[in-house]
Amino acid sequence: MAMTRPFTATSVISAVTISTLLVGCSASANVEKSEPKLSADKLATTLAQKLAAATGQPTPDVTCPEDLTGKAGTTTRCTLTTGDGSTLGVTVTVSSVDGNQINFDFEADDKASPAS
Repeated sequence: MAMTRPFTATSVISAVTISTLLVGCSASANVEKSEPKLSADKLATTLAQKLAAATGQPTPDVTCPEDLTGKAGTTTRCTLTTGDGSTLGVTVTVSSVDGNQINFDFEADDKASPAS
């Protein structure tokens, strides 16, 4: 017999709220190398802080699989995990680079994936 995990309305609403508020958001981060690159950990931390500020919610768990190269147009995908284990993809796109500062936009997916 297959068992399903119930969703809480709060988690679904939070995920929808986050994705609604994140359309067209942007951020920037300073890096300390001659070839600008933002580490995956620093990108995840910056995104989590920006998401918390934009939604008024606690800082979410965000993971990014790779460093972000400081070249306009470069993209990567990060994952936001909610308290109930559901996930929401976040696309990060470098908008510009100013010296060692990488400016980027981020947008959450429209729909969260249920917890497994």
